[in-house]
Amino acid sequence: MSLKRNLIANISASFFQKGVIVLDKLFLVPFFIQYWGVEYYGEWLTLTIVPSFLAFSQLGFGSAASNIIVLRYARGEKQGAANMAKSALVIISSIIFVGMLFSVLIIGVLNYFAIFDKTLLDPEEAMLALSIMMLAQLANFYQQLFEAYFRAARKAAKSINLLTVYAFINVMAGLAVLVCGGGIVQFALANLIVSLLFNPIYALLGIKILKLGHLKEATVSKRDIAEAFQKGLGFLAIPVWQAIYFQGTTLAVRLTIGAEGVTIFNTVRALTRSVNQVFTIINGSVFPELQFEIGNGNTDKARQLFRVSTMLTLFVAIAGMLFLAIFGLWFYGVWTKNVLNPPTFMWYVFVLSIGFNALWWNSIIVFRATNQPYQMAISGLFAAISSVIATYVFSNFWGLTGSALGALILDLLLALYVLPVSSKLLGQNAAKILFDFISFDLIKLKEVVKAKI
Repeated sequence: MSLKRNLIANISASFFQKGVIVLDKLFLVPFFIQYWGVEYYGEWLTLTIVPSFLAFSQLGFGSAASNIIVLRYARGEKQGAANMAKSALVIISSIIFVGMLFSVLIIGVLNYFAIFDKTLLDPEEAMLALSIMMLAQLANFYQQLFEAYFRAARKAAKSINLLTVYAFINVMAGLAVLVCGGGIVQFALANLIVSLLFNPIYALLGIKILKLGHLKEATVSKRDIAEAFQKGLGFLAIPVWQAIYFQGTTLAVRLTIGAEGVTIFNTVRALTRSVNQVFTIINGSVFPELQFEIGNGNTDKARQLFRVSTMLTLFVAIAGMLFLAIFGLWFYGVWTKNVLNPPTFMWYVFVLSIGFNALWWNSIIVFRATNQPYQMAISGLFAAISSVIATYVFSNFWGLTGSALGALILDLLLALYVLPVSSKLLGQNAAKILFDFISFDLIKLKEVVKAKI
């Protein structure tokens, strides 16, 4: 399949995938509010912080190992790719076992300090729901490894479609629980059942589609494991700083404003960041092909893909900001049935953050594609910690408006750093890309899209 056809297939698959993600983030919110209430839902959002952090315990190794598999396969090193795949399977299985023990420890510590007694949730139900959510997260640990099989076979669109089906079934299962009057335990259990049914099927399809015959002779290599762990520490920091940012700012709002403030803050952020889902469609579509071209040594095509995706992301950001600035508050009122009333200035701060986010979000695929995560990881950690501290301080002074200003800090800091650094990795000129965008040089953009793709 040609590069152009792969891109079209990836875009189509990513579009439906992000549609389901938006459905998950936005569609269920009115049902949560209707059946659980604003404060109960806010406590549930706070509870989900713990399994979110657990999910990141293997993502560093999983990302590094999957990238090594794809890059080796693209270079024609199929035996090396098979060795890495087998080594990763052993390590991820070990991580799952350790994760189960770690989950028991976390729940025990939280219970010892009576954390569950300080929420609106029933303590026993909260502990049981948390246990189930953690188990569901552990069941998903194999997904990254087998996703690499699809990318290496240049069938990324098929993987995206399968994961979309998984996400959609999760949304429908959650909706069924809410409508039937289920609580947090039933909601968590529904997600666990879906996860246990889906993941074995996904793994088998990945193995079948790549047909990596060398896997039979593959060996578990200590050298491969060491390489994956070394790279994985950098990749681990990326989801960690994202968790620090999203969950940390949520916790800061909970401590300073309260459970209702958490609901307003997260729903406003979720709605405004629905535009960011389009950014993810763009870079999610480009990433598999960008990585394969880098592995194949086709740097010119890699630069073209990066340049096009960056400019498209900026165009989408401007359009999204204009739409939300004009119609967003009205839609938010309809969406939440006017139960929640965020400050107007808070809304526009979140809208502004879309533009800064666009300047750096697409660039992170370069760090993934080249398997060089450390610059992104360090800058992300610094920006996330700064943003959480600012959110806590600003919320104390200015309430929900201050929380929005604190959340903006992350996008502002990363916009100043990430695009220039990622451009340099590919030998691109970040200033030239921005100049072409500002001057609306659509003719050049059209030429780039057509050139040898």
